[in-house]
Amino acid sequence: MGTNPPLTVRPLAAVHLREALTAAANGQAPAALAALMHIDPESWQALEHRLNALGLTVLDSLALAARTGGTTP
Repeated sequence: MGTNPPLTVRPLAAVHLREALTAAANGQAPAALAALMHIDPESWQALEHRLNALGLTVLDSLALAARTGGTTP
């Protein structure tokens, strides 16, 4: 029985996710969407997998950033 290779989030995809979260925190929904659209499919799968492990979705993460005002404590 083979194992699947770990899902990888490319560094640029992480940057795009952070840009999306920051845009959501600043109330800039179009910019958040644009940043998310730049994430490659493999990284997208990895991000979804990691967020699901935390019981979250990408939408949950954007909503949290919008409610709390950002990505930094």
